[in-house]
Amino acid sequence: MIGVTGDDFDVNAVIDRVRKPDMGALVTFLGTVRDDGGTEVMELEAYEEVAVRELETIRDEAFARYPIAAVEVIHRVGRLRVGENILLIVVGAGHRKEAFDACEYILERIKESVPIWKKEIGEGGERWVPGESHGGDA
Repeated sequence: MIGVTGDDFDVNAVIDRVRKPDMGALVTFLGTVRDDGGTEVMELEAYEEVAVRELETIRDEAFARYPIAAVEVIHRVGRLRVGENILLIVVGAGHRKEAFDACEYILERIKESVPIWKKEIGEGGERWVPGESHGGDA
């Protein structure tokens, strides 16, 4: 599954969906809203159609570059509070190194090219986070 959603996701359900008997490794990255010294809320906006298409491209690139068996990526949008889930990447592979490398590749590519923007809101006002087009904690 590749998706952009306003709804929270069940991390364990996604892991269970990816898990297969021939996988020796399941690597997950879970990005959450963090308090960056006063952040209370984060608003995430996306150009959804393009974001999904770009996430699919990144998934396909990961399959071409690494010997992996499965990839799922879910990115949230909307108004989220500190501690809430933003981004989930799950990579399944026969071995851990390939799964870790592919997961890191996917995360870095998301930060580079997926049209999702975040605005931090807190006591001191609000600000768009410069130079980032992702919502994960990286």
